[in-house]
Amino acid sequence: MKKIIIIDGGPRATFNTASMLKKIAEGAGSVSKEIEVKTIRLYALDYKGCMSCMACKIKGKASNVCKFKDALTPILEEIAQADGLVLGSPIYFGDVTGQMRTFLERLAFPWLSYNDYSMTAPKRMPVVLLETMNGLPNRNNSQGFGSMEYCIANALGQPDKLYAYNTYQVKNYANFELGGFSEEAKRQYREEHWEEDLQKAFEAGKRMAETIINK
Repeated sequence: MKKIIIIDGGPRATFNTASMLKKIAEGAGSVSKEIEVKTIRLYALDYKGCMSCMACKIKGKASNVCKFKDALTPILEEIAQADGLVLGSPIYFGDVTGQMRTFLERLAFPWLSYNDYSMTAPKRMPVVLLETMNGLPNRNNSQGFGSMEYCIANALGQPDKLYAYNTYQVKNYANFELGGFSEEAKRQYREEHWEEDLQKAFEAGKRMAETIINK
């Protein structure tokens, strides 16, 4: 049995990011019964970022999996043995959520060698990076996964990247102080693009599963 781990870095369990990740899972699951897909919501966990304990760098005991013990520990150990990894986050202030960034510190720091500055994960695997955002394709401030994308590409492999633009922030704009946005314009954009975005997510999951099965 092969395993794909999906990490949901968004706070809302049923909104844009979660919906896209669900489609990725469906796409992966459509390929083979030999593919197990597990989704983990970071906002449901109690964990910290890198504690600079250096336990992963102790001479004779160095590890490329974080050794700090909290709710994230078993998930990082599971990712180390997985066959595919999906990371999804809404974009806040041009960046992934704090929970996603914190997770990435714990994931990537043990990969980094301070002897030669190489990046080595327990195993290489296909990766999908998903960003959902309020911005438009030609007008947004997203830095996405930032420097962490470089780490992921070096340690795991070049990621497949997905974007969903101009997403709904709320279901009913009349209830919120969001006068800078036209609900009508956002609704029109959603009607024109959302189903296509979901289909792209499905296809990305399918591609990942096919890559894993055909290895």
